[in-house]
Amino acid sequence: MNLETVNNVYFIGIGGIGMSALARYFVANGKQVAGYDKTATDITRSLQDLGVTIHFNDSVSEIDAPYLDSKSTLVVYTPAIPKGHSEFNYFKDNGFYLLKRSAVLGEITRQTMCLAVAGTHGKTTTTSILGHLLNACNAPVTAFLGGISENYNSNLIINGTEVTVVEADEFDRSFLTLSPDLACITSMDADHLDIYGNAEELVKTFKDFSECIKPNGKLFVKNGLPLKGITYGIEDDSDYSAQNISIENGCYVFDVKTPTGTHKDFKFSLPGRHNLSNAIIAIAMAAEYGCSYKDLSQALETYKGVKRRFTYQIKTDNFVFIDDYAHHPEEINAVHQAVREMYPDKKVLAIFQPHLFSRTRDFIDGFAESLSKFDELLLLDIYPAREVPIEGVTSEWLLNKIENSNKKLVQKSNLINEIKKSDAQIVLTIGAGDIGEEVKHIKEAFYVEN
Repeated sequence: MNLETVNNVYFIGIGGIGMSALARYFVANGKQVAGYDKTATDITRSLQDLGVTIHFNDSVSEIDAPYLDSKSTLVVYTPAIPKGHSEFNYFKDNGFYLLKRSAVLGEITRQTMCLAVAGTHGKTTTTSILGHLLNACNAPVTAFLGGISENYNSNLIINGTEVTVVEADEFDRSFLTLSPDLACITSMDADHLDIYGNAEELVKTFKDFSECIKPNGKLFVKNGLPLKGITYGIEDDSDYSAQNISIENGCYVFDVKTPTGTHKDFKFSLPGRHNLSNAIIAIAMAAEYGCSYKDLSQALETYKGVKRRFTYQIKTDNFVFIDDYAHHPEEINAVHQAVREMYPDKKVLAIFQPHLFSRTRDFIDGFAESLSKFDELLLLDIYPAREVPIEGVTSEWLLNKIENSNKKLVQKSNLINEIKKSDAQIVLTIGAGDIGEEVKHIKEAFYVEN
């Protein structure tokens, strides 16, 4: 099926962050778009505001008639849907053209100059920085983001269709469908072991991804990863690196060392060395694409971040509330480093919701170690997402392994009361589940009082 000739696009799982970006893309390209999802969210509501028809029951009878024409409809589905999904099975049994989200992105990247960001951590922030830099440098870019950009209040940036910026997602080996011209790998820590089985298989798949790059394309890798490519890092001997780093008014100021010289006084307002690393690779890829360092410096200074990536919800002299999507021990370590660097003398309360039973089981000791570093910890029950419970894998098991005298297992319904008992000046919510829904309630409860 030629994407140009498609009239209707139907999404199964339209509320997912990657799916909804594709839906926006097709709306922007004049297609009729509709879809199904389990529950209504801010994302589905914003799509409905664009004219997208969405329903929340898995029922073929609720699908509008034009989308039941197999010749003019493309069906896009997420790998996270359950096996017995009746709409999916109807489309499959009736000869519809069904593609995973990653395959649709693959088709789009084949037709365009593609810059792809891979890695077990840092994809969304790096993609959003890169998309913003190219857009600010007036490149004809479409950037598909795995989060909501604070600059654009959207998970899609469109300034043209000749260049695409995409997250290369290792979940379900989706990124092997892409055909990038420039690609980077930010990290290859063990994750998604429910898919890969072991860390060695994950690393092998990243190597397979590096071979998807178009002829004469370029691979960038974080310095220290076991892959050959153009290297990047912080205060090291990489091809591209941040040097002479200082913090002024809560903002990084640094020089960018490149293979052709050093460019001074870049400014970047996202806390954390991991975010500075993401900025360096975005600068490197945008420079290789053809942007000038002067334009890149100006563009970086205007970058505001991604929702749920070290997002300040409240920021006063007496009280700071930050929300972050971290759901892997290495990501929690990165958030901890960032908060200690920005607030070295303040007491920090972390609220964590584990995401997936399998991930909790696979990294239980890593989670215990990273969560032990905070001054206080409130732990929520595990968010199951696509999984059924695993016997013995509970938040209580994790709590018992955490070496912290100020730790407690709490229910979401009692969360605000527990936070009020603390005298911590910094409060963090972390996790990839529905903890994000609690953020607005916490903000309301403390915004008045502070």
